[in-house]
Amino acid sequence: MSVPTSSRLLALLSLLQQRREWSGPELAGRLEVGSRTIRRDVDKLRGLGYPIEAAPGVAGGYRLGAGADLPPLLLDDQEAVAVAIGLRTAATGSIGGIEETSVRALAKLEQLLPDRLRRRVQALAGATSAFQVDGPQIDPDLLATIASACRDGVRLSFAYGAKDGAETRRETEPNALVHSGWRWYLVAYDLDREDWRTFRVDRIAGGVRPGGRGRRREVPGGDAAAYVKQSIRGSTTTASPVPGRVRVHAPFTELTGRVPASRATVTPDGDAHCIVTTVGGWSRPFLVWIALMDHDLTVLDPPEFVDEARRVAMRLGGRSAEAA
Repeated sequence: MSVPTSSRLLALLSLLQQRREWSGPELAGRLEVGSRTIRRDVDKLRGLGYPIEAAPGVAGGYRLGAGADLPPLLLDDQEAVAVAIGLRTAATGSIGGIEETSVRALAKLEQLLPDRLRRRVQALAGATSAFQVDGPQIDPDLLATIASACRDGVRLSFAYGAKDGAETRRETEPNALVHSGWRWYLVAYDLDREDWRTFRVDRIAGGVRPGGRGRRREVPGGDAAAYVKQSIRGSTTTASPVPGRVRVHAPFTELTGRVPASRATVTPDGDAHCIVTTVGGWSRPFLVWIALMDHDLTVLDPPEFVDEARRVAMRLGGRSAEAA
C-alpha cells in the first residue's frame, strides 16, 4: 500500500531533523521508497521553503541547512498533542519568564490544530490541573546556552556558589542538562578536579562563558539522569542508621496500601492514627515523600530527624510537618 505524498514528506522532514546528514539510500530504506522518489520529495520540500542541501555522488547526502526563512515545523498528531501538553506544563514550570510565553505559543498552536486534535488538547486541559512549585527559577537564556554547549561539545567556564556561600571558578566540559522536577542540574566533567560533577544551575552566578572545543566524554553509567539522581541521594540523604518514626494522622487501613514495604512499616496508633517507621536510616527525601501524602503528620524521632523536619517546614512556610 502506497503512503500518501504528504505523509511521506512529513516523515522525510522528521528524519532530516533527527540527524545532521543522511545518505540517499538510507532515507530510501527508512521510507521504503526508491532513490528517485527521495530526490523528488526533497525538491518538493525545497519548494515549500525548507533549505535542504545535497552532496553529489552515487550515494548522495542530504542535510537540513540553516535558514532564516524556515517555515513552521510540521507535526504529526502525536507530536502536536505532545507539544501542547509540554507548553501547558511549561506555564507552571521552573524557567523564569517562560510562563506567559508558553501560554501565547499554546494559543497559536491550538489555532493551527485540526478540530479533532484541538478537542483532544482542550479535553486534556479541562480534565487536569497542576500546582506551581515555588522552587528556584532559571533564566531560559542560560539554559539555552548550556544546552548548546552540551550539544556542540564546547567548554564552559562559570562561577559556582557552594552551600556555605563560598564561590569558586569552574572550568568544565558539559555533558547534559537534567531536570529533577524541582531543580535544573548540569552534568559536566570538571577539568581542574579531573572528575565528574553535578552543578545546580540556580547556583551558577553571573552566567556562563563558552570556551574552546572540549573532549567528548561519556557520563559514568551512560545515563545523565541516573547520575544526577544518585548524586542527589548522596548529598541529601542523612548518613544515619537510626530509623525515623512519624505519626500520620490517618487510619491504619488508609495508609497500608500506600506505603511500600521496602520503604517503611506501618503500625496502628489508635483508630485515627498510625506510626510509619523507615526501613533503614531516615532521610530528607523520605520526609518530603511522606509529607506529600496530604495528611497531617508529627515527626517523633530521632532528634536529628525532628530538627530536619523543622528546617523543611520553615522553608515551606511551616505547613508540611509538626515536630514533636
